Amino acid sequence: MATFVDRVVLHVAAGNGGNGVASIRREKFKPLAGPDGANGGRGGDVVLVVDPQTTTLLAYHHAPHQRATSGTQGAGDMRAGKTGEDLILPVPDGTVVKSTDGEVLADLVGAGTRFVAASGGHGGLGNAALASPRRKAPGFALLGEEGETVDLVLELKSVADVALVGFPSAGKSSLIAAMSAARPKIADYPFTTLVPNLGVVQAGEERYTVADVPGLIPGASEGKGLGLEFLRHIERCAVIVHVLDCATLEPGRDPVSDLDTIETELGAYAGDLDIAGGRVPLMERPRVVVLNKIDVPEARELAEMVRPDLEARGLRVFEVSTASHEGLRPLSFALAEIVAKARAAAPVAEATRVILRPKAVDDVGFTVTRQNGPDGVFFQVRGAKPERWVRQTDFNNDEAVGYLADRLAKVGVEDHLYKAGAVGGDTVVIGPVEGGVVFDWEPTLQTGAELLGPRGTDLRLEETARPTRAEKRRGYHDLMDAKAAARDELWTERESGRWTKPDDEQ
Repeated sequence: MATFVDRVVLHVAAGNGGNGVASIRREKFKPLAGPDGANGGRGGDVVLVVDPQTTTLLAYHHAPHQRATSGTQGAGDMRAGKTGEDLILPVPDGTVVKSTDGEVLADLVGAGTRFVAASGGHGGLGNAALASPRRKAPGFALLGEEGETVDLVLELKSVADVALVGFPSAGKSSLIAAMSAARPKIADYPFTTLVPNLGVVQAGEERYTVADVPGLIPGASEGKGLGLEFLRHIERCAVIVHVLDCATLEPGRDPVSDLDTIETELGAYAGDLDIAGGRVPLMERPRVVVLNKIDVPEARELAEMVRPDLEARGLRVFEVSTASHEGLRPLSFALAEIVAKARAAAPVAEATRVILRPKAVDDVGFTVTRQNGPDGVFFQVRGAKPERWVRQTDFNNDEAVGYLADRLAKVGVEDHLYKAGAVGGDTVVIGPVEGGVVFDWEPTLQTGAELLGPRGTDLRLEETARPTRAEKRRGYHDLMDAKAAARDELWTERESGRWTKPDDEQ
């Protein structure tokens, strides 16, 4: 069973908002004391939070579906619904949040960093909040909004100062075990390390973290071997350490060729890497070469032979033995020095600037467009407010529907429908074409007290309301058919002579 997971697809759903309630307060000697329906509770958010105690995404590999609690419905006597609790999902430091199409949504670095993955739905207003001088006791309430449902990709990129790279069995795990308290699995066969290992090294007053990346082979940047599975873990490092095996018995391999091969794979991977946050490009970061296994006599001779060639390239070279710990102390202090310089050169984190983007003068908050569909022309209305109002409307309540019509008319939706060429009876879609609310539009008569009627009704929506376009079309065709039938009957009577006078009257 997997014990380390650094990439998962997470399906999160925020809580739904609770519905508002329509209620009328009744007291002794006050049978109708006014509306007292309270609002529904807001749905809980889904929040990702960096937790230092979390080191893997394994929990979400086993449970990829996460849902926050919903708000409860309001009640009479001004009792508001309960707010849903936020769902806090702990993630490791260095987690990158992406959309399913690859867009980076958040880069979570640092304990306590938060990202709201899905926002809970707003609770619906009760009729007490909807009361106005014209609607003193509304007979309806607004519905709660549904919470957001989002599919996310979580990728873990280790936050380490030093990355150890090299061929399988080069001794990376042994090196990290010798320099720190980490105890990775060590064996004498390739690909023993299947997951990155982190270790903390103390060199004098400097403390830094070291990560060993599972063994790379030619073609790793194209997915061969463990491929791209773990190359992402070197993106945040300040120093790249090439661990070269000087005691390998494989034909055609030597420390210099191994170095060239790994550098080629890193270069290919860096070509597709978008470095953000002011970090130095991957191929421009400091390099250190470790000639490992010099406790073997032949390996020591080979290390002494290739060292001048590597130093001629401008690389710092260290000969070490993880078995005898020879050369580890100079290596640890040299890495501490490089890490300290990198930290000093790193840009100072600035507080996030709040950017205010005021709405444009001509921005009404929605758009009205004329569309051609399979059933003919229709008009589509898109905008945050109109779509939210539609979602909050109880279409089984005529007064609620009339209230929606008034809100749409007040913000200018009807005026823009007129400008777009809409006439009474045209099809209007509010929201997306698939899943939006479709209705035959009729210009709204502004509500007055005389038009409200009993609570829960709206006289504008009674049977006496203006017929729809389809009804007008049917009535027109029926009228034309009746006229044609009448003309045929008159022509038949004329042909039969019924329109002529008798002979005696001529």
